[in-house]
Amino acid sequence: MSAQWESISLGNVATLQRGFDLPHRIRKVGTVPIVTSSGIEDTHSEAKVKAPGVVTGRYGTIGEVFFVRQDFWPLNTTLYVSDFHGNDPLFVSYLLLTIDFHTHSGKSGVPGVNRNDLHTIVVRLPPTKAEQEAIAEALSDADAFVNSLEQLIAKKRQIKQGAMQELLTGRRRLPGFDVEWKIRRLDELGEFRKGSGITREQAQSGPIPCVRYGEIYTKHHDYIKAFRSWISQDVAQTATLLKNGDILFAGSGETKAEIGKCVAFVSDCEAYAGGDLVILRPRAVDALFLGYALNTPSINRQKASRGQGDAVVHISASALGEIRLPLPHQAEQTAIATILSDMDAEITALEDKLAKARRIKQGMMQELLTGRTRLI
Repeated sequence: MSAQWESISLGNVATLQRGFDLPHRIRKVGTVPIVTSSGIEDTHSEAKVKAPGVVTGRYGTIGEVFFVRQDFWPLNTTLYVSDFHGNDPLFVSYLLLTIDFHTHSGKSGVPGVNRNDLHTIVVRLPPTKAEQEAIAEALSDADAFVNSLEQLIAKKRQIKQGAMQELLTGRRRLPGFDVEWKIRRLDELGEFRKGSGITREQAQSGPIPCVRYGEIYTKHHDYIKAFRSWISQDVAQTATLLKNGDILFAGSGETKAEIGKCVAFVSDCEAYAGGDLVILRPRAVDALFLGYALNTPSINRQKASRGQGDAVVHISASALGEIRLPLPHQAEQTAIATILSDMDAEITALEDKLAKARRIKQGMMQELLTGRTRLI
């Protein structure tokens, strides 16, 4: 039978020590990382602590834990492990992640986290350092997979951003298309109408999908992929029915820089638009292309210049109608929109994979750091 895990106070596993003051005026150019409660934020010429190190926040950001692989300087807003008591440092960093630091914040009447309070917390510890190392290696592998997905997603987003800048301006043309782009006003492309109704309370009142203006800023990007609000049949009677191909603009917002953000509705399902939405129903234009093109920096600058108000900014249908954009032939619009939506689909699939990897890692931590699942 393998040896059992033991319950032990955190202070006997890792001694936490307050970091050191280092004002900006006395910092010197160097390669030594300065670790704050939010992570590595600067460098210095001198180290205070030998690597490997484990740092967490004492003030400011609380609850994050950082494993540092080179000699470093922990700031006075942090707590660092000054003595690992023979335990594996990487294992200790994962063990600290299982602690709810917020429940111990200000426990002794002092703002922030008190190391003496943390030292009394009872944790579970494997019987051997070898098991600690095996657990740390498994979790480190899971972290590496998560990090690789995050980096891949960031790279794909950059590629898509570059493609948008090239394809939506006509700087790069797709093979087979050579017809000159034309500058068109939005009010030449179709007719405008307004959304209506749908209060916050009504937004979860039934089974029929709807879009509210605030969701365009927070939930939807370029085109509607999934609905967030649902209304009853009674509420739908006073709302505006959407049609496949509609472009929905947020008619009000907090800043001129964001006013008029829009999304394309590309679906045949029954759905409705709430108030403070301006709807363009275009003719003979690819709506998905418009969803991308009308959120580009050059168009956003035009919308910002037409926004009215300070505390709350508004933009009208007539103001939106004056916006001018370069427009290719409809077949080229569709080809461009297809490329960009395929990129979106790839990024979404990677994001789903990332979310799953994070859930798996969290499950591994719950199993491995409690001893419920043993690796040795």
